Amino acid sequence: MFIILMMGVPVVLAGCRSENYKIDLEAEKKEVEKVIHISIGWAKNKDLAGLYQVIANDTGYLEVDPDDRIVRGFHDFKKAEDFWMSPDFKAIRYEIRDLVIRFSKQGDIAWFFCLLDDINQWKGHPANWVNTRWTGVLEKQNGQWVIVQMHFSFAFKEK
Repeated sequence: MFIILMMGVPVVLAGCRSENYKIDLEAEKKEVEKVIHISIGWAKNKDLAGLYQVIANDTGYLEVDPDDRIVRGFHDFKKAEDFWMSPDFKAIRYEIRDLVIRFSKQGDIAWFFCLLDDINQWKGHPANWVNTRWTGVLEKQNGQWVIVQMHFSFAFKEK
């Protein structure tokens, strides 16, 4: 009985050890980068369906904007539709610089930092975010990367 028990211990311990996570980081990085670009580039063609595929559709979504607006949850996020879809709003172009993407050890969480120029018009007047610091967190849900949190800020410059 003792010998059978001792032979079983390694089997049980092997089953308890943490998994070796094997992910293709380069492929995952490309997917995350694609999601980041969709999350800002959707506005050019007003592709809401594309946008909503890359934003977490739950109450845990969080976004902090430079104008002290805090978006809590997907329902709150969708409230901006009237602004974005208005004919008065026109996306001109965007540029992402210095993009850095990192992953959790398990490969199911990613976070990023970059500088963003988001060039737009509102009623024919500039409505731009230039040199905007943009950070975010993505989670792989049901096999798809989605943004669960974003933070945009402008550097404070003393006069």
